[in-house]
Amino acid sequence: MNPSKSKTTYGLLAGWGKLPIVVAEELKRAGHDVVCCGIRKHADPVLAEICDDFRWVCVTRFGRQVRFFRRHGVENATMAGKVFKTYLFEKFGWLRNFPDLTFWRYYYPHFIGKTKNRNDDSLLSEAVNLFADHGIRFAPATDFAPELLVKNQILTQKKLTNYQKCDVQFGWQLAKEMGRLDVGQTVAVKGRAVIAIEAVEGTDQCIERAGTLCGAGGFTVVKVAKPNQDMRFDVPTIGIGTLQTLKKAGGSVLAIEAGKTIMLDQQEMIEFANANGITMIALDSATMEHSLAAA
Repeated sequence: MNPSKSKTTYGLLAGWGKLPIVVAEELKRAGHDVVCCGIRKHADPVLAEICDDFRWVCVTRFGRQVRFFRRHGVENATMAGKVFKTYLFEKFGWLRNFPDLTFWRYYYPHFIGKTKNRNDDSLLSEAVNLFADHGIRFAPATDFAPELLVKNQILTQKKLTNYQKCDVQFGWQLAKEMGRLDVGQTVAVKGRAVIAIEAVEGTDQCIERAGTLCGAGGFTVVKVAKPNQDMRFDVPTIGIGTLQTLKKAGGSVLAIEAGKTIMLDQQEMIEFANANGITMIALDSATMEHSLAAA
């Protein structure tokens, strides 16, 4: 999709973080109208100032989201930002986020019938199918801001030691397997020992837990895409907050997957890493497979 060819109205389903803001600004810069459904307790209120129309929505009330987009003539939309499943696991979480009938038409097998699982890919794929059935096609957020995908490169002045290279290789294999199982995309390792694996809590809390478990610090964090990553949702994303958490936890290396990881605040991140002695590197799968073969 090339959103710059002709003016149209795009729908934005916005979760937590800076990414929805960047995507909305890019679409506006290209001359398009943007209408946004901002997920409560997730989306940044500034989106109401950027977008042509904005509506707060509950994550489990899809009927309202569909009606809002269709009222604006939306045929193409994108998801951007993280949605924390932990809200549904809080006490009375389902009461505060009580689903509508549209939700149950699609998610009954996941939550009541229990014939389908509730991992991220399954739930998000169902959401994409739901909107498609109502004439709204979702595209990757990176279609609108391709420059956010980090390229294959050493991003910092400080390079990997041989010891750290071994940890990156070890962590990469582990993170890919966790991604294949749809458990998480981030792992923390040291000396080829697993310290922490991301699950429902998210990257920052995984890093914080690694810092608690590895008081000596000096651990490596590896964040990758799933082997069959659907770029329409749950794309690995890092920003300055990721590095700030890593520094506070005592980590020394952040390795990410090039071409499939969104890197926000890139220049700010590089400057922060250099100032704090953190090594940051982006590798693609071909480079990593070559490194593993040579090891």
